[in-house]
Amino acid sequence: MKRNLAYVLLLMLVAVASCSFTNKTFENDDKDKLLLDLITYVLEKGHYEPKALNDEFSVNVFEDFIDVIDPTKRYFMASDIAEFEKYKYQIDDEIKNTDITFFNVVYERLMQRMGDAKDIYKEVLETPFNYADNESISIKYEEEPFAANRDELKERWRKQLKYATLGTYDSKIVHMENKDIESTDEHDHEAHSLEEAELDSRQSTEATLDEFFDFVDDLERKDWFVQYINTIVDEFDPHTFYFAPEEKEKFDTSMSGKFEGIGARLQKKSEGAKIVEIISGGPVWRDQRLEVGDEIIKVGQNGEEPINIVGMRLDDAIKLIKGAQGTIVDLTVRKVDGSLDVVSLTRDVVELEESYAKSANIIKGQEKFGIINLPKFYVDFNDYNERNAATDVAKEVERLKEEGMEGLILDLRDNGGGSLKTVVEMAGLFIKDGPIVQVRSKGDGKEVYDDKDERIQWDGPLVILVNELSASASEILAAAMQDYKRAIVIGSKQTFGKGTVQNVIPLNNMLRNNDHGDLGAIKITTQKFYRINGGSTQLEGVKSDIIVPDRYSYIDLGERDQSNPLGWDKITPADYKSWGGYIDYEKTIADSKRRMEASQQIKLIEENAKWLKAEQDETEISLNFETYKEEKEKDKEQSDYFKRLTDYDSKLTFKSLGYEEQLFTKDSVLREKRDRWHKNLAKDVYVEEAVNVLEDLKLNTIKQGKLASVKN
Repeated sequence: MKRNLAYVLLLMLVAVASCSFTNKTFENDDKDKLLLDLITYVLEKGHYEPKALNDEFSVNVFEDFIDVIDPTKRYFMASDIAEFEKYKYQIDDEIKNTDITFFNVVYERLMQRMGDAKDIYKEVLETPFNYADNESISIKYEEEPFAANRDELKERWRKQLKYATLGTYDSKIVHMENKDIESTDEHDHEAHSLEEAELDSRQSTEATLDEFFDFVDDLERKDWFVQYINTIVDEFDPHTFYFAPEEKEKFDTSMSGKFEGIGARLQKKSEGAKIVEIISGGPVWRDQRLEVGDEIIKVGQNGEEPINIVGMRLDDAIKLIKGAQGTIVDLTVRKVDGSLDVVSLTRDVVELEESYAKSANIIKGQEKFGIINLPKFYVDFNDYNERNAATDVAKEVERLKEEGMEGLILDLRDNGGGSLKTVVEMAGLFIKDGPIVQVRSKGDGKEVYDDKDERIQWDGPLVILVNELSASASEILAAAMQDYKRAIVIGSKQTFGKGTVQNVIPLNNMLRNNDHGDLGAIKITTQKFYRINGGSTQLEGVKSDIIVPDRYSYIDLGERDQSNPLGWDKITPADYKSWGGYIDYEKTIADSKRRMEASQQIKLIEENAKWLKAEQDETEISLNFETYKEEKEKDKEQSDYFKRLTDYDSKLTFKSLGYEEQLFTKDSVLREKRDRWHKNLAKDVYVEEAVNVLEDLKLNTIKQGKLASVKN
C-alpha cells in the first residue's frame, strides 16, 4: 500500500513523544539529573535498537568520555585514571539511578589538571627547542599510555609543543632566507637569526595556548556535562545526538536553508577538525583550496594570532570558525597529502541554492547526453509543493529531453541524503511502478513504499554516479535502480553505508511542568530502511556495478568508520520485477573495465590513492628539523606530481540548457558557478566513463529495438 511518508513520520513522532512517554513523571530539582533521566528514557523507549545498560556499556562510556575530554593525553595522569577506575563498572548503575557522581569526579579533576597544564606549558616554552636532536613523536595518541608522573607529563607537552612549533619555525627560516620576497603576512615578524626564529616560534605557540586556555576558561560546567551526555548517547549509534538549546537553534537554522560561516561540515579528529563535506556555493567551495579530508588545526581571526584547536571540542572549534558575514577567518590546515597551508576565507551567508538539482548538456561528436547533479534530497517539510528534489529532477529531465538527450547521468556523488519521500517519487520517474524501499520500525513489521504512478519520465539509458560519501537517500535510489536492473551504478567500491532514519524530539514536550527552561532536543534513530531485494544498506552500502578507483579508495570512510554503528541484516524481499530493458551487464562491465585498464588517468588516480593511504598511516613524526625539511620536500614533490590529475581533459563539451542561458544575462554569479562546474566536469574521468557506458547502453537499446520513448 502506498504511504504518505511525511504523514507516517509525523504520526510516529507524535506517538513517540506523546503516548509512549506519558506513563512516567519526570521531576527533579537538579537540571543535570533531570536531563539524564529524560534522555535515557527516550533512548530506552524510542531508539530502534536500544542498548542494554550493563557493565559493557559502562566501560565504553568510561573510556570514550576520557578520550573525548583528553584525546592527546596531556591533562590526566595514570594516577587519575586509576582513581576513576572504581567507576568503570558503575556508570550503568548511576544512569539507572540518575546519579552523576562519575561526571562530577572527572570534571573536578579535569579543571585541576587544566590548571596544572597552564604551568606546565609555560615551563616548557621557557626553554629553547633543539631542532638538531634526533627524536620523534607518535601522533597515534590512543596507543600512548597516560603519563606516570609530572615529569613524564611535562615531557609529553614538550614533544607536542615542539611538534606544534616546528611548522612556524620552518616558515620563519624560509622567510629569513628569502628576505628579498616581501612577506604576505604582516604579523609574521621577520627573524634575523636561527635563535630569533626559534624564540619567535615559541612565543607564537605560547600566545596561541594562552588564547586557547582563555577560551576554555569561558566554558561552563554545563558545557562539559553536554559532552558527557553525548558520550552516553553516542553509544547507541553515531547518528543519535543530544542538542543543547543553543545547538538546537543552530540545527533549526541549518534546516531553514541558510547560515553564516565558511560552508563546510567538520568531524572531530585527534589532530584537529576534519572537513567531511564542502557546501556548494559557500566560501570554501568558491576558494577551491580546501577539500574533503583536510584537517583544520589552527583558527585565527583576520590576521590575529591563531588558536590551536587540536584537542579542542568540535563544538568549540566550530564556534571559532563560524562568524558574521564579511569577517575573515584564517585556517591553518594539514592537507590530505600531509602538507601545511594557511587559508584565509571571508565568511558569508551560505545559501543552499547550490544544493538544488542542476543539469547540463554533454556533447560528444554528434551525440548529446544529459547530466543532473543532485547534492541532496531536499524538501520543505512545511510546504512539500514549494520545492523538493523529486519535482526539480523531473523538471530537469524534461528540459534535457526537449534539448535532445540520448542518455542520462544522475550524479549522486557526495550526496548525504535527505527526504525519504522524495526518493520514492524520484525513483518513479524511471520505472513504471513498484516498490522502492522497505522501512522497519522498532518491534514492527516492515512497511513497503511504492511508486504507484505508472508514468515514466525517462525510460532511456541511465547511469548513476556514486562515491564513498553517497549516503542514506542516495543509497536508496541507487539500490532501487540496481535491483530493478534499470541503471548502471558507477563509482567507488561501495557507498557510505547509512541505512537508518532519525527523528528530532524536543525534550520540553516530555514534561508537564518545567522550571528549568529550554532543555534542548534529541535526534534519535527510530527506523532502518532496506532494499527491495531485502538487504540492508547499513555498513555495506551499495556496491557499484562498475568500480572506478578514486583518491579515497584506501582510506576508511563511511558508516563502518563511525563509532557504534548498527549492524547489517536483511529482511524478506518485496514483490518486484526487473526492468525489461536493454542492459547487458556482463558486456557493459567488461567493456568499461577494458577502457579503465588502458586509462593513464585511472592509473594515476590509483597511484595517488595508495600514496595518500601511506601518508595517513605514517604516525611517527620526526622532530629533527633537517629530517622535517627533507620529508616536507618529498611531500611537496609528490603533491606536485599528482597535481597532473587536474590537467586531464576528457574532450567532452558541456553546455548549459537554454533556460539558464537566458538567466545568465541578469545573473553573472550563476554564470560563474556553471562555468566552473562545466570546467570541472570536463576534467572528470568518472563522467567520461559514464558517457562511454551510456553509449554502450544506447547501442544495446538500438540492437534490441527499444528506442527510448517518453510516456506522459
